[in-house]
Amino acid sequence: MTQVIAPRSGTAFDLKAGQHLTVIDPLGEQVADLVAFNRADIAEYLSSGRSIDYASRIFLTTGDPLYSNRSNVMLRIVADDVGRHDFLLSPCSREMFRILYNDADPVPGCFGNLAAALESYGVGPDAIPTAFNCFMNVPVDAASGEIRVLPPRSKPGDRIVFRAEMDLVIGLTACSAGLSNNFTYKPIHYEIADP
Repeated sequence: MTQVIAPRSGTAFDLKAGQHLTVIDPLGEQVADLVAFNRADIAEYLSSGRSIDYASRIFLTTGDPLYSNRSNVMLRIVADDVGRHDFLLSPCSREMFRILYNDADPVPGCFGNLAAALESYGVGPDAIPTAFNCFMNVPVDAASGEIRVLPPRSKPGDRIVFRAEMDLVIGLTACSAGLSNNFTYKPIHYEIADP
C-alpha cells in the first residue's frame, strides 16, 4: 500500500529486518530526507561518515550498504532509478533557513519534522543524524571542494528501494528547502513490502 507524505512534512515508522522500503518521487524533483535508528537501541543510528568511509565515495547507489555509527549495516540500496543522492548535508532546519536565507519566520524544515515524528520513539532532536537525502543533487567541485545544490534529477515516478538489514525506526520527510526541490514543494510516497 502506498503511503503519502504531504509537502513539507515528515513521518516515522517501524521497518523490520528483510522488509523493503521504496521511496517514490511521484511528481519529480522532490527530495526526501531519510534517517534510521536501531529499533532495539536508538543510540545506534545511520551514519553518513561510516557509509562514505567504507564506500570510498560520496555518491551511493544500487548495491551499496548504509552503515550505522557502530559499523553495522542498517540498510542496503537494492534498486535506484536516479543514482544521485546526497549524504553530506544535514536536514534543513529553522536555523538553516534563518542563517542561509535570512528568513525571519522559518518553517520547521526536515529537522523539525523529523524531531516531531521521532519523538514518540524516544529520539530527541540532538540524536538526529545527517540524513540520506534521497534524490538530492549536490555536486562537489573536485578542485575546490565547493558544493552546489541543484534541482534533483528525479523524474515523476522515480524510486529508490532499500532493504532493512536489522529492525529499524525510519524517519522520512518530503523536504522543505526550496533550493533542494527547484523551489516547489511536493509530496513523497513510500511503500513497505515483506520479503
